[in-house]
Amino acid sequence: MTYLDLYQSGELRERVRVAYARLRRCALCPRECGVDRIAGETGFCKAGPRPKLASASVHRGEEPPISGSRGSGTIFLSWCTLCCRFCQNFPISQSGHGEELSTGGLAERMLKLQRQGVHNINFVTPGHYLPQILAALWLAIPRGFRLPIVWNSGGYETVEALRLLDGIVDIYLPDMKYAEEGPAVRFSSAPGYRDINRAAILEMFRQVGHLEPDEDGIAVKGLIIRHLVLPDGGAGSRETLGWIAQNLGTGTHIALMNQFFPAHLAAETPGIHRKITEEEYAEAVTALEEFGLENGWVQE
Repeated sequence: MTYLDLYQSGELRERVRVAYARLRRCALCPRECGVDRIAGETGFCKAGPRPKLASASVHRGEEPPISGSRGSGTIFLSWCTLCCRFCQNFPISQSGHGEELSTGGLAERMLKLQRQGVHNINFVTPGHYLPQILAALWLAIPRGFRLPIVWNSGGYETVEALRLLDGIVDIYLPDMKYAEEGPAVRFSSAPGYRDINRAAILEMFRQVGHLEPDEDGIAVKGLIIRHLVLPDGGAGSRETLGWIAQNLGTGTHIALMNQFFPAHLAAETPGIHRKITEEEYAEAVTALEEFGLENGWVQE
């Protein structure tokens, strides 16, 4: 089942209706703020009824199967359901820099990127705009939209919301940020992150399975998990990698990231006030190898 099948059967239109109904008493993310976003009320994420974009451009810095040779059509959405004290994109995620568009305007951005020859459309921090994205897709399909869709998220999502994306999202690119409650709350104001995140990852995997590249190595379907190593073991890297191997299998593709530095408010936050050391990253790489997770990418 693809989004074209869902469009032709009328199921996509029904999902747009169901998703917008959730905006009347917003329950798109685990916070379940309950505000009426259709009426202009805002909750934790501060997002309103219209999609707000920071940028829509060709991006070549994602994982190789996503960027490929022609780049990924990356749409950075404003605001976020997390509040990470170390966020490198905090002007977008926490200050809301960007431009509000209609869903028709969002559909046009998707089509423009397709005309530029990108491999996919890559929605970054999209969960709080799920209804608007579905509506934009519904508008874009009859105008010729056909690219794979990448859902690039912080992984703090409900299974109920993700089920609306079954057959629509081709490639999931979520974070697995934390293995313990304390760091999740202190660093990202995300209570319950570990269990919520793991349930979301399992649902994503159920929908798309392991990564499937085409003959040129470009992703057409599947799951890639990002894990950012934090200082002093704050991300719980060994536990997270062990969980992945046990629950998803050693064929899972993982991007193990070492680029943490104290951006935004991190410099004044104990536990994340410094860069990670080479030794800390090496410990995570060792765990990756010990658990037999050979697919993916490590950084020098």
